[in-house]
Amino acid sequence: MRLINTMAVILNDKCTGCKICAQVCPTLAITMEPVPGTKAKKLAVVHEESCTGCTACEQRCPFDAIQMAKLDEPRVIGVDIHQSEQIRKLCYDAHLHPEQIVCYCTSTRAEEVAAAILQGADTPDKISMATGLRTGCTVECLQPAMRLLRSAGIEPESPNGRYQWYGATPTIWDIPDHVKEKYAQRGFYFDADIEFLETIRNAPQSHLSCAVKEEEE
Repeated sequence: MRLINTMAVILNDKCTGCKICAQVCPTLAITMEPVPGTKAKKLAVVHEESCTGCTACEQRCPFDAIQMAKLDEPRVIGVDIHQSEQIRKLCYDAHLHPEQIVCYCTSTRAEEVAAAILQGADTPDKISMATGLRTGCTVECLQPAMRLLRSAGIEPESPNGRYQWYGATPTIWDIPDHVKEKYAQRGFYFDADIEFLETIRNAPQSHLSCAVKEEEE
């Protein structure tokens, strides 16, 4: 869950319709629309119900045409998590522990993302709207969303012009056997690392930290 206290506000007299804000918004909260009485054909328009106040648009606007305004009434976004076998399986298939934090800026856990997907979120943007994932730094947390979506059999395509989408980064489970064999002679122990990571992934829920501590000892 995340508490939303602010939202982006467009300053129409400064907005040039460059589209950068719409391209970096992780929740698709900004669209380009005609605004009567302005010089540009289309200006940025913020949809409050989707804005998470992440400041990505404000930080990247080259014309200082966006300000963050405090909401009169904060709102909460989040998903209802039922500890179901479906959520656990989806997380395990993505090589993630259900209670693992996959977005440190917002403290979003893998089980929240899995629940959002099972409830119909089929793109990273929809996951962000449902859970708050990627609404902190807005950069690093696309990967767990993509891994969980693919585990659910969903292969989303990046919308044209979206700056915040990029390809999935290979994980240790994707390393081919011939690469493992080649670098084993140089002191790399990929299979041992995988075994350790799977021990963490398969740890009983609410016992994640205990599993890590036992392995370290």
